[in-house]
Amino acid sequence: MKQRLQKIIAQAGIASRRAAEKMIEQGRVSLNGITVTRLGTTADPWCDRVEVDGTPVHIPSAKLYIMLHKPPGCVTTVQDPEGRPTVMKFFEDISERIYPVGRLDYDTEGLLVLTNDGEFAHLLMHPRFGLHRTYAVKVHGMLSRTDIDRLSTGIRMNGVPMTAQSVTLIRTTGKNTWLELILGEGRNHQIKKMFEAIGYRTMRIIRVGFGPLQLGTLPPGSWRRLTKQEVSKVKAAAGASPIVRR
Repeated sequence: MKQRLQKIIAQAGIASRRAAEKMIEQGRVSLNGITVTRLGTTADPWCDRVEVDGTPVHIPSAKLYIMLHKPPGCVTTVQDPEGRPTVMKFFEDISERIYPVGRLDYDTEGLLVLTNDGEFAHLLMHPRFGLHRTYAVKVHGMLSRTDIDRLSTGIRMNGVPMTAQSVTLIRTTGKNTWLELILGEGRNHQIKKMFEAIGYRTMRIIRVGFGPLQLGTLPPGSWRRLTKQEVSKVKAAAGASPIVRR
């Protein structure tokens, strides 16, 4: 059955539909050897040859949804030009191509989703779907109530506002403070920058929640498949259909 090219590319886990549309407009997609730039173009993924940047597009036979407890000391990419270890080292036994959804910094820990479903990744990542990120953060020093309020009211850095939707004091341990931060979206090094702006250094950052997904007791370096219920909850929270076919 014929489908639009952007849907085929998203089903292959290469990119979201919106990103796939840009690829088509940029002339990066070909159909049976001919470059395509028209968004309405359709193809049969089982009969036609679709390529992105010269690489054939293959729709996986099964969609994978995986949660990894990313440990510190690895990058959230498929390959790293600097030769650093990547999160893909934990999935050498999986034959399907999967991709990390978004990024966690090199030293940031916690919940990372990997999938071959581009549309599902889009639901998690795009701010308009409103799936917040929850972090446990260890900070050197004892924060005052004023400091905590500044994180919630917003900090402007280089003209860009950075705000936490919620900041909760968890506990103090000696000279350090643990807090829970909930962010609406994850900008590059956002948490570190926010604390630096009010004069504090972050010692650990652990993502413990992503929308309805919770890290729970999953040990660092371990992974598990998301349940059908978890996948459905993400789609429902994003306002998409909760029906999942696996």
